Amino acid sequence: MIFLLSILAGLACAYPDVKYPRQRVIERSTVALHPFAKYKDLAGGTDAVSTVSTASAAANTPLECFQVAEPVLTPSGLTVRDASRPPTPSQALVDADINGEPSCTVVLMEHTFENSYGAPFVGDYTPPDCDFDRVVINFTTLVKGRQYDRTGVMYLGDTEVWRTSTAEPTPYGIRWVWLKDMTPFVSMWKQPQTIIFDLENNVNDIYTGLLNTTLTATFFKSNVQTNGHAPADLIIPVTERTGSTGEPSQFTYPEQNASNTVNFPRNVNRAVFSVDVKGQGNEEFWWSNVPQSAIHTFEGGYGEYPGYSPWREVQVLIDNQLAGVSWPFPVIYTGGVVPQLHRPIVGVDAFDLREHEIDITPWLPLLCDGNSHTFTIRIVGLDDDGVASASLSSTTDSSWYVTGKVFLWLDDEDSITSGTLGVASASDPSIAFSQRIIQNSTGGNETLEYNLSVDRSLSITSVVKTQNQEGTVTWTQSLSYSNVGAAYGYGYNNLNTFSIVGVDAATGPGVSYSTSYNYPLYCNSTSSNAPDGALTLWAELNQGLNLEIQGNAVFSTGLEAFESDGEFFQGSVLSTWKNGTADYQRPANNSNSTGVGQTHQIFSFSGLVDDVGASKQLYYRDVSAYNDTVTGDDVEVFGKSTSY
Repeated sequence: MIFLLSILAGLACAYPDVKYPRQRVIERSTVALHPFAKYKDLAGGTDAVSTVSTASAAANTPLECFQVAEPVLTPSGLTVRDASRPPTPSQALVDADINGEPSCTVVLMEHTFENSYGAPFVGDYTPPDCDFDRVVINFTTLVKGRQYDRTGVMYLGDTEVWRTSTAEPTPYGIRWVWLKDMTPFVSMWKQPQTIIFDLENNVNDIYTGLLNTTLTATFFKSNVQTNGHAPADLIIPVTERTGSTGEPSQFTYPEQNASNTVNFPRNVNRAVFSVDVKGQGNEEFWWSNVPQSAIHTFEGGYGEYPGYSPWREVQVLIDNQLAGVSWPFPVIYTGGVVPQLHRPIVGVDAFDLREHEIDITPWLPLLCDGNSHTFTIRIVGLDDDGVASASLSSTTDSSWYVTGKVFLWLDDEDSITSGTLGVASASDPSIAFSQRIIQNSTGGNETLEYNLSVDRSLSITSVVKTQNQEGTVTWTQSLSYSNVGAAYGYGYNNLNTFSIVGVDAATGPGVSYSTSYNYPLYCNSTSSNAPDGALTLWAELNQGLNLEIQGNAVFSTGLEAFESDGEFFQGSVLSTWKNGTADYQRPANNSNSTGVGQTHQIFSFSGLVDDVGASKQLYYRDVSAYNDTVTGDDVEVFGKSTSY
């Protein structure tokens, strides 16, 4: 397997040592709460009348916010996924005649989310009267006033099909559009469904932002297959299964046991488990949590920190046996660290949380035996001794929103899959840990420094016999993590140099999938919360995502939009890097707030053309923004610059 951009694995560690400037801060946290979470609340203006950007709002028109991403395939051809620049999603970036079949668009939801905690949108869906094998949704939102970033989850019955988050508005309003390829769920779109869209919002005299949303789906025919194979025949949710009552079907972990017992059909020839998680509360900024032994380090200063280390592992278990893991991408939402870092360019994956795929085809000899089997999703961090040893924890802080699902491809109904189940090789990860506390001249804890690295590998090989294939099927994962971190300034400031590198692969008759990924992140932040209530925040945030996918992935990679003219690629290569700095000030009387942010993101999407790693650049975007205004935006399609 070609490991994408492996030379970038050390980028997140390329920053020089940082001096820890001392900050005069007084206000103390009396319960475990990360500074990012605490100041997210304060910057949200719990007592303020308004939040005013220093950027001019003279035009009094909504600001177009966007996530930088590759285009998507629609009936018109290659189409951009947002409305930040022409052509809009209603126009094709590159026209293409898909196959001459008519398409149809259906409005799934027009709804204003106001006080919507425990009150999701619920609607009935009936398949449209047109032939289709592809589905793309368009989610458009308009909001103005003051509001936090909110989490949105879309379900078809009990099955989550999309997880998103919202942008934080301005007084004069913001708008965003997001197109998502829903073709992996086409078997569900062929049947009547209950659509549940859970977007929890709260509106009162302070938080005034109403989330005005429209959701449409476009159905069409195409000769393009997603990753060279048809979508799954059957999808089994591993959720709370409360869709029949009109409620969202997600587990809250660790408060709930995220587990389902299911019966597989016996004619499965391939199975893939996908898992989607989102940290909330003390787990939203898990990547900057401190070692568990150090949570009380700053009780004489900032206060108690959330713990279990800045590392998380999502485990998928089949009948209590570890089948695969996901080390989450650290999505930073639009209120995170300093809000001005995310407007108008939101964080990487903030509008479309990426799901991790775990191929469980090697488990089919067990799962197709006609008996019930239990799927469990578990999330763990680390416990440590405060010196040089750490081990897997049995839990995390609160909370995680968790769902899973199994994608199944089926043989004829009368066939039975059999074989010999292999022995999973999944020992505990290798962990290297150290920390030290630096004190001031009077013995007060001023700085906590820690260094953490984790390595994990797992595999399973089985003999699987299906209707048309028989042979050895293998699933392997190899992952590496590092974080050189610090909480300094008596706990009010944070520094993290973070990296995850991983390689997953599934091989065997009828199974070919591999992915390599790298998640570098660097964040340095300072805060000052004076005795009179004045608040000042500053941060530098640099984050990357490098992702290579080959073979039969479940979810759309983006290549579909570029293969509509008959060209075929062996895999996709996505590489993006977003960096920014921002500050925020709020005076003691809380009468107003100001903030300035600047961001720069480079995004590249390519197709692999051979087995040795040669690639063809398909889409490129280099975009910069300063204080709510896009200051530069260069786009290339098929290597050619576009201008409007």
